Amino acid sequence: MTRVIAVSTNKGGVLKTSITTNLAGVYSLEGKKVLIIDTDNQGNAALSFGLNPDNFDSTIYDVLVDGLPPNQAIVNAYENIDLMPCNDDMAFFEFDILTKINQYPQPFQLMRKHLEPILSNYDVVLIDTPPNLGLTQGNVLSFADHVLIPFQPESYSMRSLVKILKAIDDFKERFNQGLSVLGVVATLVDRRTYLHSQILQECRAYCINNGITLFDTIIPRTVRFASSVAMDGLPATLTDRNNPLIASYFELAKEMDADG
Repeated sequence: MTRVIAVSTNKGGVLKTSITTNLAGVYSLEGKKVLIIDTDNQGNAALSFGLNPDNFDSTIYDVLVDGLPPNQAIVNAYENIDLMPCNDDMAFFEFDILTKINQYPQPFQLMRKHLEPILSNYDVVLIDTPPNLGLTQGNVLSFADHVLIPFQPESYSMRSLVKILKAIDDFKERFNQGLSVLGVVATLVDRRTYLHSQILQECRAYCINNGITLFDTIIPRTVRFASSVAMDGLPATLTDRNNPLIASYFELAKEMDADG
């Protein structure tokens, strides 16, 4: 069975792309066939593999809006890793769909309609998402099996967490009864700060009370992940797997596999 995992929250700058691409690296090293679907118009998943999102003739937008066969929008990014890229075209997705609702009578089912036929080609599908709860996110939640929620322990983070969990519950009830929260992972954590420790305690208590997994693995605040992309054009799990900071992604993958 193919696992479809969305890395999703309604907050930017919390390492969604880093989690998506580095987990892809972990799974690829295990010999699993991975597809990354980028739905954020910034196109950072492509950049993480040294690819320019503006150079792609076909992207996720063309598949969802124009019905392009999905294989025509997939490129190989690394051994065992394929990518369905995204670029600025996706910024018009919501406008283009909702202004032609007669043409798209089920606007939240476009990903499921167009991408389900290729799922059997992969062991794991990882979806990078934009930092909002619009039509794109709705399509992702209607399509995915699991949601991995990054959580940066900063002011107002608990508010964002509660909102994305409510959105997931809503979409589960209305569009995708098989959807589940795989868990919450703390990112950009500085263990030296009292604020981070305090907010993580609040998050753990909230997760326990609501039956949600807060993974033990913590993704630390470090420039190593960005440096790997900038210097090597690859996620750090593919360039420096023995670094103890990078090992956090291998530990996260183990926890996710055990929980899922």
